[in-house]
Amino acid sequence: MTPVIDPLTLLFASIFTSNILLANFLGMCSFIAISKDMNSSNGLGIAVTVVLAITVALSWVVLEYLLIPTGLEYLSFIVFIIVIAAVVQVLEMVIERVSPALYLTLGIFLPLITVNCAIMGAVLFMQIRHYDFWQSLSFAIGSGLGWWMAIMMLAAMRKRYEKSNVPAGLQGPGITFITIGFMAMAFVGFSGMVRVQ
Repeated sequence: MTPVIDPLTLLFASIFTSNILLANFLGMCSFIAISKDMNSSNGLGIAVTVVLAITVALSWVVLEYLLIPTGLEYLSFIVFIIVIAAVVQVLEMVIERVSPALYLTLGIFLPLITVNCAIMGAVLFMQIRHYDFWQSLSFAIGSGLGWWMAIMMLAAMRKRYEKSNVPAGLQGPGITFITIGFMAMAFVGFSGMVRVQ
């Protein structure tokens, strides 16, 4: 049974109150590694948002019109991985053609979007929560925008405390993890408004 959640509410909730990164901690590796630079963070945020929107929409179509009617839902995990890998491969070719500088900056993290747990997590949430197409699409776009917003915020803060007097024991990963913790706590403050289950 499909939950009765308005797609606009779902979009808002997936950006703020149920942020896939700061509430579910999915997609942390590339989030921490790339957030040292604003341009790279922006490029990866856009790429993750595009991949999330396309893969969740395609996965929903494949699930509803191919796997469920043929009784092959047990193959959904493998099929979702194939859909994600195909979308990332196409996006990688497009970025390499359109912006070689961004392609070189993102480096190994662009093809690693294929195994970014935020992408697979969003696809599996869509399946587990039985979202309809518009709910799935708004959830995917909201999750991507939330991930993008979080990486841009962390990149801005890391740029800022690069020039700050951080105690020696906290420099590097220490201050980064503390910052992420404070960001996650700040986003938890929105959870009283609306939360997606």
